[in-house]
Amino acid sequence: MDDTTPVAIIGAGPAGLAVAACLRQAGVDFIIIEKEQQAAPAWRRHYERVHLHTTKRYSSLPFAPFPKHYPRYVPRGLFVDYIDAYAQRFDLRPHFGETVEAIAREDHGWRVEATSGPLRARHVVIASGYNAEPLRPGFAGIDTFTGKTLHSADYRNAAPFAGQSVLVVGMGNTGAEIALDLAENGAKPTISVRGGVHIVPRELFGVPIQMVGMAARLGPQRVNDVLFPLILDLVLGRPEKYGLKRPRQGLLQQIAAASRIPVIDVGTIDKIREGAIKVAPDIAEISERGARFADGKHGEFDAIIFATGFRPGYAKFLEPGIQPDRSGVTAQASDLGLYLVGFHNAVTGLLREIAIEAQAIADDIHYRLSRKRATEILPI
Repeated sequence: MDDTTPVAIIGAGPAGLAVAACLRQAGVDFIIIEKEQQAAPAWRRHYERVHLHTTKRYSSLPFAPFPKHYPRYVPRGLFVDYIDAYAQRFDLRPHFGETVEAIAREDHGWRVEATSGPLRARHVVIASGYNAEPLRPGFAGIDTFTGKTLHSADYRNAAPFAGQSVLVVGMGNTGAEIALDLAENGAKPTISVRGGVHIVPRELFGVPIQMVGMAARLGPQRVNDVLFPLILDLVLGRPEKYGLKRPRQGLLQQIAAASRIPVIDVGTIDKIREGAIKVAPDIAEISERGARFADGKHGEFDAIIFATGFRPGYAKFLEPGIQPDRSGVTAQASDLGLYLVGFHNAVTGLLREIAIEAQAIADDIHYRLSRKRATEILPI
């Protein structure tokens, strides 16, 4: 691996490749470091039925719209094909199998310690992924459970669970869709929901919910947070009927304050309404054959799937004391030469934000490198 570069990009997922393509268009050299052996490894590992919840029109990476024959909501396999074609189109060649162990300040740049040796860079772009490390909270009694346990990161399809009673812990988008997959393929799922959850349809009166969210940003947040529940009750029914409560925070307020995206329903609510998916409250304790819930009831299960989320994971290789902002280009990021991309989960869609952030980061890096070169050639 080269020992110096203007820009080191950590991660070859959609975010890292998007920044690289924008830098390529700007004529800026870079090196991409990826710990796996292929680009977009997280997408290759996703459960089989997953589709983009955002439309292809607003989910493509810079300079490369999705092919016209792709459906409105792109499935996992076609998205992986798109990523591979994107890397080839812009001649993006990541250094695969390189794990970043540490990133620290050095002179006016950065020193990136990787498995094959150090790399010095003027700028570092961290694109290692919002879902880099699975989170699996501890539950009392988990060691006594005799059935199968796994994190949603390891779930592929429902085939191994046909005929079984399965507890899905957590109702984010992943938990809701895994429960739906199980219900549609012969399993008997129960979702354990901790606290409240906002649920929206993928399309509202034929309009993609992503576009509704984009329009909603133009209006007052408080007004929209009052109106949305009334409209959603008409479309999906009152969630309280099915054991689901809404959070006290409004839908848009929760996104702004905690980057928590609502569950985008693709059929789970219908299965809950039919009784094919059961809903249970938070887990109080896991037992040898199942779980006891916060309401005192006990259920027996053959397997437990923890859809309990992920964490970014970049903090473990950053120099102590450095706390980068997750929103792309900031004054602090520009001054440090350190950027994050792909960590701002917005109502308008993560991939759309990635495309916007990638171009802004590339523009900022290009400007700073050009200014530095101009300063160096000025006569004394």
